[in-house]
Amino acid sequence: MSERFAYVNGEILAETEASVSIRDMGLVYGDSVFDTARTFGGILFKLAEHVDRLLDSLAYARIDAGMSRAEFIDATERLVAANLPMLRDGEDYWVTIRVTSGLQSFDGEPARNTGATVVIDCIPIPLRARAPFFKHGIEARIAERCRIAPQAISPNAKTNNYLNMILAQKEISAAYPGAWALMPDQNGNLAEGAGCNFFVVKDGEVMTPATEFVLAGVSRQVVSDLCRDLGIPLRETDLPLETALQAQEAFFTSTSLCACPVASLNGHAFSSGVPGPVTQRIMDGFAQVAGMDYVAQYLNFLSDSVPGTGL
Repeated sequence: MSERFAYVNGEILAETEASVSIRDMGLVYGDSVFDTARTFGGILFKLAEHVDRLLDSLAYARIDAGMSRAEFIDATERLVAANLPMLRDGEDYWVTIRVTSGLQSFDGEPARNTGATVVIDCIPIPLRARAPFFKHGIEARIAERCRIAPQAISPNAKTNNYLNMILAQKEISAAYPGAWALMPDQNGNLAEGAGCNFFVVKDGEVMTPATEFVLAGVSRQVVSDLCRDLGIPLRETDLPLETALQAQEAFFTSTSLCACPVASLNGHAFSSGVPGPVTQRIMDGFAQVAGMDYVAQYLNFLSDSVPGTGL
């Protein structure tokens, strides 16, 4: 069996058999939320935390999933177990739960919407595309397009409408192939990368934008806990570009990247190398929490190809 499975509304099906309606509100209006965990060595990491955040997003979007926290966890664990035989050597999965508000209804017709649509799937983490980031660091470039203001849509609700970030990444990719988009907030301070949180290290202190303007990432929280445990000062604060350029180190965090060094920002190279000493301590600590040398996993797939975000 070489085809992966997906979970759709209570059933685990082969991916080629899994489908949703063209009238699904997630497709029609983007009325949907999601959350993505990952595996390390085939074992799910921080799944409960991802499901808790999914439940928060569902409440924000006013979507009744018709499933409990325990049911989401059980369905996800069963799907990953079904897909483990298809996991290639040295690789791991992104595991995404998506929930939409169900089917669109039409005036004068019987109601079609019988409840939410729940889809869970597994896809390989883009280790090949992202491996160069762990060798050379990430080239970050600030996009002209700002992050959606929290007064419009909370950055802490993970909605399936990623167009804001996708357009920012397309803008940067067109001008700087292989670079990663970093978006400002509506006040001009640095917010978050496309799909990841941003940190700088200045004079031994780690700084990161506050969750008023950025997603409270699960990996971001791992780093926060590590800084506390390692005695590294951490501050959530507005992060102007000038402050970031005065830093000696920078890194991104995300579910797949964990913690990954940023080599430069808008062409300005950070002075402490790739990775800098504080970033290295955090990366080492993250590997211990994950129970796996994730950097070595990435570097095992290193090639001379142009890096890519996978977005």
